[in-house]
Amino acid sequence: MTAEQAGGAVTRGDIEAKLREIKGEVDATGQRAKVPAIAIGAVVVVGLVGLAFVIGRRRGRKATTVVEVRRV
Repeated sequence: MTAEQAGGAVTRGDIEAKLREIKGEVDATGQRAKVPAIAIGAVVVVGLVGLAFVIGRRRGRKATTVVEVRRV
């Protein structure tokens, strides 16, 4: 039973204990979210690089000069 529930004053120890509890939950949640975030980031980067490649390739084909050499 904490001091608050007993009707007493909230002590520094009560506050520190609650902050440690919250920090532990946040750290655990952060670790669980870290792996999927890295995977999603990698997929986005690969997609952007692929898109830039395709756009550049298409643009290169459109702007390519064709030189025709004829022998007479």
